[in-house]
Amino acid sequence: MILVNSISRFGKYCLFISEVFKKPSKWKVFFNRTIFEITKLGVDSIPLVIIISLFIGSVIAIQMQLNISSPLIPTYSVGLATREIILLEFSNSILCLILAGKVGSNIASEIGTMRVTEQIDALDIMGVNSANFLVLPKVVGFIFFMPVLVAFCIATSMLGGYLVAVFTDLFSVSRYVYGIQAMFTEWYVWYGLIKSLFFAYIIATVSSFCGYYVKGGALEVGKASTNAVVSSSILILLTDVILTKLMLQ
Repeated sequence: MILVNSISRFGKYCLFISEVFKKPSKWKVFFNRTIFEITKLGVDSIPLVIIISLFIGSVIAIQMQLNISSPLIPTYSVGLATREIILLEFSNSILCLILAGKVGSNIASEIGTMRVTEQIDALDIMGVNSANFLVLPKVVGFIFFMPVLVAFCIATSMLGGYLVAVFTDLFSVSRYVYGIQAMFTEWYVWYGLIKSLFFAYIIATVSSFCGYYVKGGALEVGKASTNAVVSSSILILLTDVILTKLMLQ
């Protein structure tokens, strides 16, 4: 029964996506809404990204120093290990899990509220493709701005480790900076950016889907927001495993 429901829900999602990615009827309206969604979903997430990245970068550097303090391990390994963790996982996978809670719930609750207040029905009656009109700008805007959020995450995470070196005596600033620069692999940056685009697509489309098909009232909108966060998080983790296998083998 669960398998049948899952297949049915996946088919419904595919039909929903086919409606979302149709050609917009008015390009000017589409571009204006896309700019608005970039501001709401992307720019407004920058403070959260900076705060979380700053503290996580600090914690990673501290944990690295406490767990690899051995005379056999070079002192610059703290910066090197911190950089690799940030580039490979935190700046894309963990960041998107966090954004699934903020952006995903926001999208699901917004569209869900429009559904229960019959605003989406009104758009359909007027002959507007409501899925395309409401969801496509969110998907395009969030995917477009995601690399910027990843860049902020990388920079502020490494800054967090640098501040630990400056204000504590756990490790030296020069060794930390040298570790960040040592044995740098450019592909890891592209790897993180590519993964983040997939995750941004998952967050935007799955959250929109959960909100679009809400039935009931305010309680169901809340449940849809929860389902959006949970479903997005699970799919992000699953996609992370697949992409890591394909891109780093």
